[in-house]
This record gives sequence, structure tokens and C-alpha cells, in this order.
Amino acid sequence: MSQIFEMLMVICFGISWPTSILKSYTVRTAKGKSPIFLVFIMVGYLCGIISKIAADKITYVFIFYVINLLMVSIDFALYFRNKKLDKMGENNH
Repeated sequence: MSQIFEMLMVICFGISWPTSILKSYTVRTAKGKSPIFLVFIMVGYLCGIISKIAADKITYVFIFYVINLLMVSIDFALYFRNKKLDKMGENNH
């Protein structure tokens, strides 16, 4: 039963990431995005993954931690792409 609630928690946290990725991809600016926030989220998901591995409790919930970590990593990579685009835009003006 606890795994179901843990899975629901991670899914609820993860629901927002596809929207954030799409926004980061389409707006093409890093303004308003906090890389420190993204790093803390990634560290949190890494801790969850390490916890599952260390406790030898790799269940179906594990995949949701991995999926969320991948999505936040994509958003983090887009931050750097957008930061570069911001600099290129500043140089053109």
C-alpha cells in the first residue's frame, strides 16, 4: 500500500515536467527559470533512486523516479540552450 502512495506522490510531482519542458523549448529564453531549483529537484530524485537501490527495494515505483529525473534533466539542458540563445540575442541588439 505504501508503494502505491509513493508512486502517486512521484507521479503528481512529475505531471508538471512535460509542461515545463514544452515551455522551455518553445519560449527559447532562460529568463524566469532557476537552474538552482532544477539542480535541487534532480538531487532529490537521485536520492530517491539511491534510496531504492540501497534498500534493495527496486519496484515499479523506481521507474517513476527515473522518468522524472530524465524529464528534469531535459528541462535543465534546455535551460543552457536557452541561456545561449539569450546571449546570442543580446549580441544581435
